[in-house]
Amino acid sequence: MQFAKRMNHFNEGIFTRLSEIKRQRLEQGLGVIDLSVGAPNTPPAQHIIQALCEAAADVQNYTYAINDQSELLKAVSEWYKRRYQVDLDPKTEVCSLLGSQEGLAHISLSIVDEGDLVLVPDPCYPVFADGPLLAGAELYYMPQKEEHQYVIQLEDIPEEIAQRAKFMLVSYPNNPTTAMAPEQFYLDLIAFAKKHDIIVLHDNAYSELVFDGKSCGSFLAFPGAMDVGVEFNSLSKTYGLAGARIGFCLGNAAVVSMLKKLKSNMDYGMFLPIQKAAIAAITGDQSDVGRVRAIYEERRDILCEGFSRLGWEIAKPDATMFIWTRIPAHYDNSEQFAMDLVSRAGVIVTPGSAFGPSGEGYVRLALVQDREQLEQALQAVENSGLLTSN
Repeated sequence: MQFAKRMNHFNEGIFTRLSEIKRQRLEQGLGVIDLSVGAPNTPPAQHIIQALCEAAADVQNYTYAINDQSELLKAVSEWYKRRYQVDLDPKTEVCSLLGSQEGLAHISLSIVDEGDLVLVPDPCYPVFADGPLLAGAELYYMPQKEEHQYVIQLEDIPEEIAQRAKFMLVSYPNNPTTAMAPEQFYLDLIAFAKKHDIIVLHDNAYSELVFDGKSCGSFLAFPGAMDVGVEFNSLSKTYGLAGARIGFCLGNAAVVSMLKKLKSNMDYGMFLPIQKAAIAAITGDQSDVGRVRAIYEERRDILCEGFSRLGWEIAKPDATMFIWTRIPAHYDNSEQFAMDLVSRAGVIVTPGSAFGPSGEGYVRLALVQDREQLEQALQAVENSGLLTSN
């Protein structure tokens, strides 16, 4: 059999490998505390579940959706106006996604041709790079360095690269680095995109998971943003709807239109009961958003303070559902540290190298376990002696 050459770009994903290690340990009767995949374990609010159940009980909702319901599009535009002070035309500037991952995997197909250049952060969430690669693009990595608080330095992008680039992906609050970008960055980003005629995609999946009383807005709220690009947003983390796969592409009408055109040839739209759940989430009582934020902030404190007491100094992140930190000083390879951590302590984290060249030397911990499991993880790591020796 012969397969597509594009598949040569892809190896077995790190999350698949970690999942296999987890399976093997469980089969052996060994304990596992999984802090690798960012899979939320906070359930949706009851009114969202009720809306989903009521819609699922209606037999008329089992037809193809084909398009986003006008009620959903209107709700999304009102949500963006209320939450982010952004005006959107629900008919032309909003498109649903079957989860942000689906949108990130496919949007490049509507923008780039084979050989076109795409700018992606480094380190980055893997599909930021994988989506453009599927479309046959060439990648240029924009470093997110610790000394710059993990904010991309646009002025460091060579002029010839900027002139060639057709599309760029940016995301703050950032996965995996947890960084937030200052307002000036967005103003500079818009000017950069206009100067070089680059389409921008800003992923805003973590805007509600911001801690210590801080807040985060939308890329689209900045003057000129709608002229150069779009924003992705997601209900997965904020509303506990990860498995429902609900995301949105919002902003520039031309970009949204091309994505809608592409998706009309790829899927039959979001399941109607899921659309009803999405409407309930963004139009209903928002108090649960604060509850979810407080849960992640507490988990952050437990792990950062706990590991720091054990000698692994970890600064508290300002945002997201992750911790991004350097590996202990007596290690020089992030994957080796991650493998030792699971084999000796039963704690699974993601090596930073999985997120791109600049990720080496770091690991990402996902705040996806309850207090009891996190305290067990701390105890298991302490008992392993891993933080004091090889």
